[in-house]
Amino acid sequence: MPRFFFIAVFALGLAACTSEHDTPGPGETVGSSPPVEHPAAAYDPARDYFTFSNYEQFTTRHLALDLKVDFEAEELQGSARLFMRRLDPLARSITLDTRDIHVQQVQVLQADGEPMVTGFELGETRLPLGQPLQITLPDGFEPEGEFELVIEYHTDPASTALQWLEPRLTAGGDYPLLFSQSQSIHARSWIPLQDTPAIRITYEARIHTPENLLALMSANNDPLAERNGEYFFEMPQPIPSYLMAIAVGNLFFAELGEQTGLYAEPAILKAAAWEFAETQQMMDLAEQTYGDYAWGRYDLLVLPPSFPYGGMENPRLSFITPSLLAGDRSLVAVIAHELAHSWSGNLVTNRTWRDIWLNEGFTSYLDARLIEMLYGKERADEERYLSYTGLLEEFTEVAPHMQALAPEKQGTEDEESQGSSYYAKGQLLLEHLEGIFGRDTFDAFLSGYFQHFAWQSITTEQFVEYLDQNLLQEHPGKYTLAQLDEWLDKPGLPADVSVPRSATLEKAAADGRAFVAGEIAAPDIPVATYSPHAVINLINSLPPEMNQEQLAQLDAALGLSNTSNAMIARAWFKQVAQRRFLPAYGQMEQHLKRNGRMLLITEVYRALMLNGQDAELARSIFEQAKAAYHPLTERAIEQAFKKIQASQETF
Repeated sequence: MPRFFFIAVFALGLAACTSEHDTPGPGETVGSSPPVEHPAAAYDPARDYFTFSNYEQFTTRHLALDLKVDFEAEELQGSARLFMRRLDPLARSITLDTRDIHVQQVQVLQADGEPMVTGFELGETRLPLGQPLQITLPDGFEPEGEFELVIEYHTDPASTALQWLEPRLTAGGDYPLLFSQSQSIHARSWIPLQDTPAIRITYEARIHTPENLLALMSANNDPLAERNGEYFFEMPQPIPSYLMAIAVGNLFFAELGEQTGLYAEPAILKAAAWEFAETQQMMDLAEQTYGDYAWGRYDLLVLPPSFPYGGMENPRLSFITPSLLAGDRSLVAVIAHELAHSWSGNLVTNRTWRDIWLNEGFTSYLDARLIEMLYGKERADEERYLSYTGLLEEFTEVAPHMQALAPEKQGTEDEESQGSSYYAKGQLLLEHLEGIFGRDTFDAFLSGYFQHFAWQSITTEQFVEYLDQNLLQEHPGKYTLAQLDEWLDKPGLPADVSVPRSATLEKAAADGRAFVAGEIAAPDIPVATYSPHAVINLINSLPPEMNQEQLAQLDAALGLSNTSNAMIARAWFKQVAQRRFLPAYGQMEQHLKRNGRMLLITEVYRALMLNGQDAELARSIFEQAKAAYHPLTERAIEQAFKKIQASQETF
């Protein structure tokens, strides 16, 4: 969570993440609403326009949570204690971010520790940002140095960050399960705080749960923790608010390596441990190339199918979709991606959501390198090729000014998308620089970059300055800032981009075209020699003239409607919906109902809506399935439906 489609503010994607780029935007699924208005002023690239908080006047260093998990009420109840410092000696009012939070009381603690109740007001709701919590310091309270702000509150069942799953929606079927998704601006819907990546905080938490359930957080989880209904967590390294995470359920641990392991429900624990067994090896390779892993342990939490993304890079505990359990380790690039975020994103963070490419472009580059080290260049090139062709396809839908890596983002792009730009285009830029300066030189540069900016939130401008001083000027005449500007501020791709190639994927596409042309029979397609990525590319490359009988032959020969690989299923069922291949509609419907990951289902729903005959069927399936979807997924699909309907009504 961290490339796919923003709703509300960037209809297609800002930042929970995977190597396939199914990511949220900074408020994407909170419904359609007027754009947020800002005072008329010159655009400030260092300003986060997606927060109410006056973080220039007050800043938070540490957060202490004390929360009870109430599954029956579907709410978290308790307090948030913010350790703050006043930066502006004249400032008398603190503004925090909230959305769907009910505040009972606010206190400040004096130097002697005595609490003082202070006035507060929840301002007008302004979607997608939520409501500003405005707190007025008591008369006579003039903090010098750090002070404490204590907020008693409870969340709402409508929280966009929290999903409360009843037992039937879990793998085991016996216990409920809760998990959060804070990226991009959803932490404010379960914690009142300064919800901006410009502020990094340490935190601690005491979590009270039913005694038979385990609590986990993006903090120091203990694999041997006793299930006693009370858990204490510490995160000693400063993190941005979007990395705040919690999960509670019938979860158990399996060790993967000296520093790595995973949590999951018992029903999928063994399969997940096999699928992700190479996680420790990935970590060792990443450390050898980019520097020490700075977070202690690195564990995975495999969630139920309703988790809306491929993965979310919560520090020390990446949240992972079960749709990666293909049984052949073909989808573990997502694990490489989330692990790579331990350097790019978690260690060095985008300061504003305009700078998200510093997280995702770098991480996409790093995960491709890890896949290459683990599985070889051919497989890495397959993934690079799919990423590149996906970017070109998205450019046909993305407005030119949003195709820049670092466009202006002021919270007013109500229906605009940056598509895959900050993932795939960012990756292409770094691969371009690697090609110019050489891999060894570029690796040394990246390692120095991570060390120099460790534990900081930075802007694109800071990156450019560092690049200029530590790479361009040290190798004069090889590359210029003007050439870099073509990537950062211009649409599309520069003319000298290094286009990824994959002989295996190109061969698969050619085989598919040969089949449709009648040159080979479906059983003769050499699918046994294909990687899953090659199968996907064959499906994506099928020509429009393909007829229904050929679809049936291909399905029978390749077993597409019954595949266990969720990404192959996504590609195939999109074709099924577009071409109205009715014999596979039953399996397509099951795909839509058993998966809640947006990347896997949204384009299938869109294809049904747009094929001219199945809009009502799409809505019917969605109504049956949405109870098992995360709030972000549900609202994303609803918004996609509205956008398609609105576009059709204009003709």
